[in-house]
Amino acid sequence: MTHDFRGLHVLADADPRWKHDPVAQARAACEGGARVVQLRAKRATDSQALAWGREIRGLTRAAKVVFVMNDRVDLALACEADAVHLGQDDLPPEAARRIAPRLAIGRSTHDAAQLTRALSEPIDYVAYGPLFGSASKDTGYDARGLTALREIASRSAPLPLVAIGGIDASNAAAARAAGANGVAVISAVANAADPVAAVRELVAAFGPA
Repeated sequence: MTHDFRGLHVLADADPRWKHDPVAQARAACEGGARVVQLRAKRATDSQALAWGREIRGLTRAAKVVFVMNDRVDLALACEADAVHLGQDDLPPEAARRIAPRLAIGRSTHDAAQLTRALSEPIDYVAYGPLFGSASKDTGYDARGLTALREIASRSAPLPLVAIGGIDASNAAAARAAGANGVAVISAVANAADPVAAVRELVAAFGPA
């Protein structure tokens, strides 16, 4: 089955500093019109991540939203996710593909060299950032900016390119204009007073996928 990774990706993040838990973030994403929900539960136990993942799978299936598990191929399979998103220190995509051939695979990249490697890997979309910096997670990289995004976009096609890092309703359109096919957010939804309204605003700002 082919999945569409364009449009708004909401990362349902388990960091306790947020106003809303991952399931509430995912529910807002589905109600607000996001195209993709990714569960990011780096500090959770496996049993807790699995419980969240199964609940989010139910929400996303009902809303016809793509469900991605961050980092963990085993949890992606256990939750019946559509895809797994792999960082630079995670299981290589080649190994993930052998273990779980039905899963789509996303890959995080932070510079041109990482993109070059990713383009030779069996992946279905590529993420790039931090575009404007990030207060949500420590990537170890400085803000990349729109000029770098344009260069990455010129090389990543036809793979969908998802920009991440410091994106909100004020700059989502700029990311799209620079070549991003999608944008991923954490704090813009996780810390919003009204997360459903925040998702709708982001969807409108980015424009139709």
